[in-house]
Amino acid sequence: MNTYILLLQCKDQKGIVARVSDFIFKSTGNIITLDQYSSNPRGGYFFMRVEFIADDKECNTGKLEERLNKVAGYFKAKARLYEKGVPLSMGILASKPDHCLAEILYLYKRGELGVNIPFVISNFEGHGRLVEQHNLPFYFIPANKSNRREKEIISLAKGSADFLALARYMLVLSPHFIQSFGKDIINIHHGLLPSFKGKNPYQQALDRGVKVIGATSHFVTAGLDTGPIIAQAVEEISHKDDLRTLLLKGRNLEKRALSDALRAYIEHRVFRFKDKTVIF
Repeated sequence: MNTYILLLQCKDQKGIVARVSDFIFKSTGNIITLDQYSSNPRGGYFFMRVEFIADDKECNTGKLEERLNKVAGYFKAKARLYEKGVPLSMGILASKPDHCLAEILYLYKRGELGVNIPFVISNFEGHGRLVEQHNLPFYFIPANKSNRREKEIISLAKGSADFLALARYMLVLSPHFIQSFGKDIINIHHGLLPSFKGKNPYQQALDRGVKVIGATSHFVTAGLDTGPIIAQAVEEISHKDDLRTLLLKGRNLEKRALSDALRAYIEHRVFRFKDKTVIF
């Protein structure tokens, strides 16, 4: 028996759950878990994640996708099917700050992310030893603000990565890069978006006397720090904190938010919808 994950989203309408369940039944399948959400049952948008098993003697991914496409076509839905346990390939881009990169590599080594990592690209050569300790390919590309060397990065990333994780990559990716790569890119921002965008969010928070600080992991779009939010982490602070303690707390929050976002994405629990996400 193989286990599959089905994601479906469309305008809400009657009969979606019934037809999807019937599709699984007719495919010799049995539902393990089913999550659904409607933004508004009267003309809103419907999201559904189903995990099910099916007899591999009767079905394969190709046959299931063919049948699923008929169901999706009936509802004018966007549907995706994944075989559970088949890992995605996650490329990593990182700059000199190493806490998020080290956290990702630690989780990878422990088998807690369930991905393949075809490469780590960095504009800081010193990360080579850390990456090679995990027997992963490392590419030093000395990109900077005046020469982002995006063509080189695209040539490495496009054919080998299903998505990219930016582990504190400190250069803004151009709209051309985002369009050329054509797949999801997940970033970590050291602040609670939509507040405190851009540079030095911890200093901004300190100046405003906020009572909590946080980190935000989000999809990358052409707008700076405006992509749909996947995960956030927060911690209370007080007047006793200074910039040093905020930075220490912030690094832990960044690691947590990014790892939470990556897990949700890798486990196929994330739906993008307009400027936000639905996460099961």
